[in-house]
Amino acid sequence: MKRWIGAVSAALMVFAAMPAQAADKVVLMLNWYVYGEHAPFYYGKAKGIYAAEGIDLEIQEGRGSAATTQAVAAKTADFGYVDVPTMMRAAIKGAPVVATGVLLQTSPMSAMGFADKNIKKPEDIKGKTVAITPADSMTQIWPLFLKKTGLKESDFQTVAGDGQTKLNAVINGQADLLLGYVMDQSMKIKDAAGKDVYPIKFADYGINMVSSGIIANADYVKANADLVRRFMSATTKAVEAAEKEPKAAAQSILDANPKGGKIDTLTQGFELTIPLYRTAETKSKRPFQVTDQNMTDSVNLMVEYGGLDAKAKENPKAFYTNDYLPKSGS
Repeated sequence: MKRWIGAVSAALMVFAAMPAQAADKVVLMLNWYVYGEHAPFYYGKAKGIYAAEGIDLEIQEGRGSAATTQAVAAKTADFGYVDVPTMMRAAIKGAPVVATGVLLQTSPMSAMGFADKNIKKPEDIKGKTVAITPADSMTQIWPLFLKKTGLKESDFQTVAGDGQTKLNAVINGQADLLLGYVMDQSMKIKDAAGKDVYPIKFADYGINMVSSGIIANADYVKANADLVRRFMSATTKAVEAAEKEPKAAAQSILDANPKGGKIDTLTQGFELTIPLYRTAETKSKRPFQVTDQNMTDSVNLMVEYGGLDAKAKENPKAFYTNDYLPKSGS
């Protein structure tokens, strides 16, 4: 008996001395410099949600969805958080990338200006000056917004420039509106000027297409199916946790990056993001559960107005998969 107890004790000591299985290192590259929309990733890391799935998450800021998509295609980042239509343009040209979850299922595209200018509906844009960035995603969809709302390009003036120039034009009064995302550019303007911004949302006028989502290299997904499932499970839980605590989620950005913005506008920006997570068809589903119809409609819009090759319409499902998402309640 003593020998048996001694053997068991020795075995336990050996087991206790064994190192714990190392977590999988995962790099998530964002679409841009950090802003409120990114709160769930930081919150999930801070709350140990990724660690619970055996993931050591590193979050890297990006320099645009196209650049992040290139990094994922080249496997210099494991996952990317990008504008899915931008990813589609790369994929149709041969980039080996696929969306493993579409988070923003309602478009954040808007025409926005200072609230005190009282520009609240398309009719109010007449006679005004709109700042645009040529060839960006919003400017490509802008003609459809004009068509849907009965506006003509002759009804207003435009000024063009890069992203910062566009912001400065509104802040400095050289333009009345700019084309931007409701939770992004509007918060940057408010941070800079201290004044509220009113967005005229494209989605309110029948233009609904998917926006941001998680992408990965298609070969990486095949080779690391279990890790992809764990990452998407953790990210789904992180989004759900952040939805319940928007200010705490926003604060997690500043805890990780003290220069990442101001708590009020980070919180407001994230709160403006949450309604974009679901459509009427997915309102009872967990985050990322995009419908086939939403994706098909988005592909069709991108082909007609967004410069996407027409062959994309042959197989919209090639751009995304829901297979790695957690089931309800899991």
